[in-house]
Amino acid sequence: MLLAQISDLHIKRPGALAYRRVDTGAALARCVAALNALEPRPDVVIMTGDLVDQGDPEQYAHLKALLAPLEIPYYLLVGNHDDRTALRDAFSERAELRSGGDFVHYAADIGPLRLIALDSIVPGQSAGDLCEARLEWLARQLDEAQGKPVVVALHHPPFECGIGHMDALRLDPQAAQKLAALIARHPNVERVICGHVHRPMFVRFGGTIASAVPAPAHQVALDLREDAPSAFMLEPPAFALHRYDATTGLVTHHAYVDASEGPYPFYEPEGALID
Repeated sequence: MLLAQISDLHIKRPGALAYRRVDTGAALARCVAALNALEPRPDVVIMTGDLVDQGDPEQYAHLKALLAPLEIPYYLLVGNHDDRTALRDAFSERAELRSGGDFVHYAADIGPLRLIALDSIVPGQSAGDLCEARLEWLARQLDEAQGKPVVVALHHPPFECGIGHMDALRLDPQAAQKLAALIARHPNVERVICGHVHRPMFVRFGGTIASAVPAPAHQVALDLREDAPSAFMLEPPAFALHRYDATTGLVTHHAYVDASEGPYPFYEPEGALID
């Protein structure tokens, strides 16, 4: 079982650049082509929020057009740059986006795995939260999983990463503590996956692992000084590949969108290591 995870697409209107510099639409088009070209091909793509940049209906229309060539089933989550209503209107055929009432949260079976997609946004704010209603919903979903391996997905990291300006915008610390306690009661949770921070990260969380992914366009600058400015880098765009089997569990790889030189052999045709 192979899950691809992309996050923080920040799609603008056609022709517009994010921060007057980043062509996020072209970046997503290259990412879609890279996903389609993978062998083996992922079984599903999970997109962990900030699908567009301002929650604008025209941006969602552009996003939908950019995703049309994707030949892999996908699931959408909301981030702080998203708008629930505009997303639901643009993807009106996606019943799961409307199944959660006020929130865009849902659960879905993906092969042997159970995906639980959380809505961590607070409209008008960049930081995230999980209110009691959302935590109670999650508790029911975990109880119903009945030992099935589970991946919990949300946009906001429930942990500090050391990049100060991003830590100020993470999931509310009290909500993160409640989430960790809830996850810890369910050892069948394989992973908590998130986005928002535009970098690969791994941390022990709630008796399992929480991980974040790089973005298919711009990355947050890796600056761990306490007073580090808010800034981004045009580092290589990338995404995560989560490989699951019942013996090992979930193993995560990070793949780069753009082609690199190689592959080159380690060994001569007769079997000797190349010197």
